[in-house]
Order: sequence, then structure tokens, then C-alpha cells
Amino acid sequence: MAAMKVQIGIVCLLVNSALQGASIGEHWVATWGTAQQLYRAGAGGRGPQPPVPVAAAVPAPSVQPKGPARRFGIPPALSGLNNQTIRMIARASIGGQRVRVRLESALGSGTVQFGAAHIALRAKDSAIVPGSDRALTFSGQSAATLYAGGTLVSDPMSLELPALAEVAVSLFVPGEVTAPTNHLFGLHTTYISKEGDATGAAEMTDATTRESYYWLAGIDVMASAHAGTLVTFGDSITDGDQSTHETNASWPAELAARLHANKGTANVGVVNAGISGNRVLGDNGSGLVRFYHDALIQPGVRWITILEGINDITGGSRGPGAPTITAEALIAAYRQMIEMAHLYGVKVIGCTITPYGGSNVYNDYGESVRSAVNEWIRTGRAFDAVIDFDAATRDKVDPKKFRAEADSPDNLHPANPGYKLMGEAVDLGIFR
Repeated sequence: MAAMKVQIGIVCLLVNSALQGASIGEHWVATWGTAQQLYRAGAGGRGPQPPVPVAAAVPAPSVQPKGPARRFGIPPALSGLNNQTIRMIARASIGGQRVRVRLESALGSGTVQFGAAHIALRAKDSAIVPGSDRALTFSGQSAATLYAGGTLVSDPMSLELPALAEVAVSLFVPGEVTAPTNHLFGLHTTYISKEGDATGAAEMTDATTRESYYWLAGIDVMASAHAGTLVTFGDSITDGDQSTHETNASWPAELAARLHANKGTANVGVVNAGISGNRVLGDNGSGLVRFYHDALIQPGVRWITILEGINDITGGSRGPGAPTITAEALIAAYRQMIEMAHLYGVKVIGCTITPYGGSNVYNDYGESVRSAVNEWIRTGRAFDAVIDFDAATRDKVDPKKFRAEADSPDNLHPANPGYKLMGEAVDLGIFR
């Protein structure tokens, strides 16, 4: 009887593996992902903070000092689509031979009908590599319905996807949709057709463009049992704000290239779960609210980096009579994230908060909070590992500010050189 049970178990395992398109020991691993803004009200955690322990109000000047400006503006929004195709570009981290795509829709939005969806390797601009185009299906159907707050996972598709390759995902929306679910800072060009289904087109001529992702939440590959996903969780500095468009120069992208080049870490996929403007604390998409969805349930997740808190500090420590965030409140939130991750067997890597001296949002109280939080991250022994981004990017003479090599345009975000410093500051031994 025991032998029969073992045989039945083996048969069930083989059948399940066949249905999923996997060999024994393989599993789905995210090779790319982005955090869609899934909350309509106060999206990105910009809404009012919840009641938290606060310090006494700190006097602030009635007029904030004017600091240096951003180099790149905020990407324009897309009002809607109607009988149009969008083609979005994403760079994979690890490669594979079978892929699938995940789509998501925001709570509070309407139902979306997709008439067709394709995936292909990108050649240049909107053009795809000949012979690489694949039509995606969802539960065997080429058309699919995505309900508000819902997720769609495509069926597995055979595609030879090299590591660090750029991928084009095209979605045809036959009806009218307003305010599509998005990730604003895509840092790659999205192409929008004039009308009709262009999902299989070799190139999208006469397309209008944006710089955001719409509904596209993730791309997964079937990978070996030894492969796993690193989720980089945070705000605009993880999102890559002020890195140059189409250069793959954010620190997670820099790290993905380093991981691939190192034999011992070449099987680590990277998902960028940064959202510009995101806070740790707050309703409507703050870090604590979205940590489970955007980090803990990513396919194959084994590690999560947390670099978040500067928006809590700058948003909660300025303005006459404004409540002031405390280091204790942020530390308590980090502890919650760590506990949540450990429940799922996921390791959490704490990242020190980078400098912001000389920016429009700087004040001395906020700097004291940043300093205290960073000291706890370094010495508190709560995280499984630590990456000291502050030490990697700060000026030696004035540690409140970025070093000149970081090329920060606004003294709040690094530019490409600063993100490279951050990517190079990561000890790859963490992921072995």
C-alpha cells in the first residue's frame, strides 16, 4: 500500500509538471517585474499618514529654500485607449526557454477587455526580432478579461529568452478604457498605435509614445530549482528616477547585470518594485500596504531589499506645525516587513537611506531621523544583511550630501553615475 502511494505521488508530480510545462525541479522565477499603482485614491502612498508617534513640531521657514531642479520631468499620464495597441519594452534579468506574462488592474478601475497579446524580443525602437513573435493565450484563449483589482497570468509559451535581453509585450484593447492601470516611471518607451490590433506587427509605425507601463506587472521564466528572485522594494531611488531614459541605468538594473556576469549568481532574477513617491507609512499603497503583493508573492522570491523612508522623512518633517515622523515609527515598520518576510522564508536586506542635503525638501530634523534610522539599519541586527548605500554615495566632507561623482541633479536622486555606485556597492555574496 505504501509503495502504491509513492507511485501515485510520483505520477501526480509528473502530470502537474507536464501541465505547467516544467521538468522536475524547475519552477517559475520572475525575470522582470514592476509595481503597478493598484490604488486609485492616494496612489503610491502619497495620502495622509496614519496616526504614528510624532516628535514635537519643528519650526520651519515659511518659504522653503530653493534648491537645484530635476533633470528629467515626471512622465505624462495617458488619459485612455480606444481600439488601440500598446507595445511596452522590458529588460529581462535571467534567461529561459519558456515564458509567461502577468497583467494586473487597479482597485477602483473598470473591467478591461484584451483582444490579443503578444511577446517578442525587441530589436530596436518598436521593432521586434524576426521570428521571435509569440501570441499569448490566457486559459487557452487569445482574448481575455481583466477585472478591477484582478490578475491575469498567460499560458506558458516557448521562447528562447537570453539573459538581459529586451522584450516587447504588446496588448490590444478593442474597447474604450480610461485611466489605465500604470507604473509611471517605466524608463523605456511605450508605443501606442493609432488604431487596431498591431500586437503581431514587425514595427509600430506612426505610433505615439509614453514612458510608462500599463497593466504589465511581470514576466516569468521557467528556471532551475537553484534559481531565485531578488525583489528590490522601495521608492523613486529604486524606481530609477533621474536615470536616463532607455539606458537601464537604475541601481537594480546595474545589479542585475553584475549578478548575471558572476557565475555564482547568474541564476538570480531581479524585480524592481520601486514606486516613485512611495512612503513606508500611510494608506492607499504605502510600503507596508503593498509589501505582501509587490514583494512577498513574486514568483521565486528569495530575497528582498528595502530602501524606503526618505519620503516619510521629507513629507512628514516640513511645513509650519506639521507632524514630524520619528525614527522609531520607521524602525517599527521595518520590523513588520522583516517579520512578514520571515514568515515566508524570505531573507530581507536593509539598505541605508541615501543623502538629501541641499535639496528642496531638506531640513535638520529630517536629517536627524535619517541618521538615526541608518545607524539602526547598520547595527540593529534585525536584517539578514545590510547594503550601505549611504556610505557608497555620500560626500566625505559633507556627508549630508551626495558626493560629486553621484551626479545628483536635485540633491535628492542620483543620476546614472550615482546609481552605478549603488549597484557596485552590493556584496554579491549575499545571493549565493
